[in-house]
Amino acid sequence: MVAYVIARVNVTDPDKYENYKALAPAAISKHGGKYLARGGAVELLEGPEESRRVVVLEFADMDAARSFYNSPEYQAAKKEREGAADGQFIILEGL
Repeated sequence: MVAYVIARVNVTDPDKYENYKALAPAAISKHGGKYLARGGAVELLEGPEESRRVVVLEFADMDAARSFYNSPEYQAAKKEREGAADGQFIILEGL
């Protein structure tokens, strides 16, 4: 069953965040993932204001999403994100 990684990211150092953005796509692709949304326009319909960057990734299943997140490739990208952004990452099982 398809799974989604949903991230809401607060970028605090845009220049340093470019290092993360350079590494993350290869890690995502290696584990069969693809971007569905990546930091595009957001329109608030309800609830508290959301100013964080929103990213949605699709993977074949929960195991593939976990494999991506825990992979050495993504952990290297995540290390580059330290000090450049903080956020919330979740895996959501699709229908």
